[in-house]
Amino acid sequence: MTIQRDAPARADDEQPPAGHRAAGERRRLAALWGAVAVLAAGGVWVVSNPHQGDASGTPAGDKPAAAPAAAGQPAPPLTESQSFVAERYFPAQRAYEYDGYRARRSGSREGADCKDVQRDRNRDVLADLACQGWIGVALTRADQPVVSSVTVLRFLDAGAAAKALPVVREKAADFGFTYPDEVLPPAGDAEPMSVAKVELVGHHITLTVSRYRDQRPGGTPDEVLKDSNRSAAAVAGQPFMWM
Repeated sequence: MTIQRDAPARADDEQPPAGHRAAGERRRLAALWGAVAVLAAGGVWVVSNPHQGDASGTPAGDKPAAAPAAAGQPAPPLTESQSFVAERYFPAQRAYEYDGYRARRSGSREGADCKDVQRDRNRDVLADLACQGWIGVALTRADQPVVSSVTVLRFLDAGAAAKALPVVREKAADFGFTYPDEVLPPAGDAEPMSVAKVELVGHHITLTVSRYRDQRPGGTPDEVLKDSNRSAAAVAGQPFMWM
C-alpha cells in the first residue's frame, strides 16, 4: 500500500524565496527613499542657513576677503606725481593777483613725459636731467590784452632742478607756449613779441612767457609785456615756494 503524504504545510510567516526577495527589495527601497528625503531636507537647510562659522555666509574655515574701507573714512593720499595737475596748483576758479596784476586761468594741460611740452619732441633738451612731469597753464590779464604761458617742470629733488636750470634758461624757446582755450597759435613761422623768465623754486622750475593776445610780432618787448611777465612769474612760483 502506497501512503501518500501531503506537502508539509508552511507556517504563515514563511514565504517562498521569491517572496523574501520582494520583501527585501521593498525594505531597501523604503530605506533609500527615506535617506533621500533626509538629504533633501538637510540640503534645503544648508542653502537657507549659512555655516555657523561665518555670519556673512562665508563657509567656516575660509578666510574672508578684506573688508572695504568704512564709510566716511578718508581716501588714501595721492602721491606727488598723481597730484601734479593744473587744477590743484592753478584752480580755474581762482583769481590770480600780484602787485596790481590780475588774471584768470584761461587754459591748462599737463603730462608725465617732459618731451611733450617741448616744441620738438624728437630732441629732448632735458634728457638725463630727471624731469618727472610738467604743467602748463595760460593766464590772461583782466586789464590788458596780454596772455602769459606758465610751464612748471617737476624734478626728482632740488639738486636735479638746480642742475637743469641753466639748460632751461638757455633753451627756453624750445618749450611750447600754452595758449588760452579760445586762442589759436600764430600761423606760419612768425614769432610773436614775447618776454620770458625762468625761476628755480624748490625742486621745480617755472618758465613764464608773456605775449599779446593778438600774437603781434616785434623784436623788443615793451613795458606792458615786461611788467606782465614779472607778475605772472611771481604768481607761478607761489604754489611751490614751500615744497
